Amino acid sequence: MLIEVYSDIVCPWCFIGKRRLERALESAGWTNRTHVAWRPFELNPTMPKSGMDRHAYLNAKFGGVEARQAMEERVAKAAEAEGIAFAFSRIERTPNTFDAHRLIWFGQQQGKQDDLVEKLFHAYFSEGRDIGSRQTLVEVADEAGLDREAARQFLVNGQGVEEVRAEEAAGRRLGIRGVPYFVLNGRRAISGAQPPDIFVSSLQKAEVESSERKVGP
Repeated sequence: MLIEVYSDIVCPWCFIGKRRLERALESAGWTNRTHVAWRPFELNPTMPKSGMDRHAYLNAKFGGVEARQAMEERVAKAAEAEGIAFAFSRIERTPNTFDAHRLIWFGQQQGKQDDLVEKLFHAYFSEGRDIGSRQTLVEVADEAGLDREAARQFLVNGQGVEEVRAEEAAGRRLGIRGVPYFVLNGRRAISGAQPPDIFVSSLQKAEVESSERKVGP
């Protein structure tokens, strides 16, 4: 089964959703029966290339310091339940993530996409690294097992732009307005970082639907 995940690296619920999906696949014994493909969805497509001060950006988005802090506490608690340690205090900037999505596309071509996505989430949310920086992206690619120089050349040469734009357009055609958004075998969808039992139920239904299509009338 193909599971396409539309997400953005700066989305904390996307990291949490990744963990919940992994728990669901493991509990249902589906880990080796599925292929997870990560698709781009920029939450901030007009973000300046150099990014923005994170506190200033989120204070404006959520309506002030107290609202931002309440959001961070709520998200951090949900992440902790999934074994993820968020370190919001380390994150200085909200980055432009287009290059990160390009690198994720490159990671798919190299068979390292899921490892790369995991490392990018960890680099941003747990280590506070600037994933808008190409130097940081090259370092994370190396940590995920990709060839460091090949990743650097890919980013510098501007490859993957059209492919990422095309995948983003596909997401818009699906009517996606928020992430994470999971598409099972191109048909059944799950919106949001749902509990593992919701994933399991949807996976089972998608499997039945796929079997029925194969059998036909």
